[in-house]
Amino acid sequence: MKEIAILGATASGKTALAIEVAKEVKANILSLDSLAIYKEADIVSAKPTKEQMQNVKHFGIDELYINEPFSVMTFFELYKKAKKSSLKENKHLIIVGGTSFYLKSMIEGLSLKPTISNETKDKIQKILLNIPKAFSKIEKLDPKYSKKISTHDKYRIEKWYEIYLESGKVATQYFEQNKKKAIIENIPIFNILVEKENLREKIFKRTSSMIKAGLIDEIFQLEKKYNRQPTPMGAIGIKETLLFLDGKIDKKELENLIAIHTTQLAKRQDTFNNSQFTNQIKLLNKDLKKEIKSIF
Repeated sequence: MKEIAILGATASGKTALAIEVAKEVKANILSLDSLAIYKEADIVSAKPTKEQMQNVKHFGIDELYINEPFSVMTFFELYKKAKKSSLKENKHLIIVGGTSFYLKSMIEGLSLKPTISNETKDKIQKILLNIPKAFSKIEKLDPKYSKKISTHDKYRIEKWYEIYLESGKVATQYFEQNKKKAIIENIPIFNILVEKENLREKIFKRTSSMIKAGLIDEIFQLEKKYNRQPTPMGAIGIKETLLFLDGKIDKKELENLIAIHTTQLAKRQDTFNNSQFTNQIKLLNKDLKKEIKSIF
């Protein structure tokens, strides 16, 4: 069994390419997408259709409901499940998706953090009422960690206290004793190159198609069933549609907002992929397929 990863910004064509290759080389697909993992979020996540997925087993799509939490560990488990299935079926495995942070985490590994009790959470909320004082303690007890963050980095200060209060160890010591463990090694990485204007045009066209396909009704139903509290309800495509449903923007503004925010996301994804993965092969879609097939 061989494994490869196909990366690319949203709307770059990576999903279609992965399915095309999977059918030709007999491979399963693991989708790394933070929205396609949810059932009922079909249009907004631009997940492949049932027709597209026919004869190709997919993992990471329609795994959870909107109100069910997940983390990077969810994808770790999905990867193990996909690999086990692929080995049993004598198939290859193609990992594809726009949320490539999950791939990076699987390649580099994660240090498991201690379970955070409600009592600790309450203590931390009180500590965070005085950020300068909270940082000062970190500076004193764990200078190495304090030099890596800003004095007002509330998120990382909170994470430090979670480790400290639950384990009794400062973060630097804790991570030294709990080394990261990678679950993927030496995987060939392919990145789809799309010209900026071409990608922008594709994003605007796709956004228009999503609205015509029933995006507004899909989000209306999701809100009706789950309300607006679950984290995914703040995703691109959903948050703008909720503004429309609230009567704050019209349909044209809805389309423009989704397209603009998606374009901004694509830029962030491209920057992340280019900076976080070394030895990747980045080519135009038509040329990339030849390179990918040569692996098999």
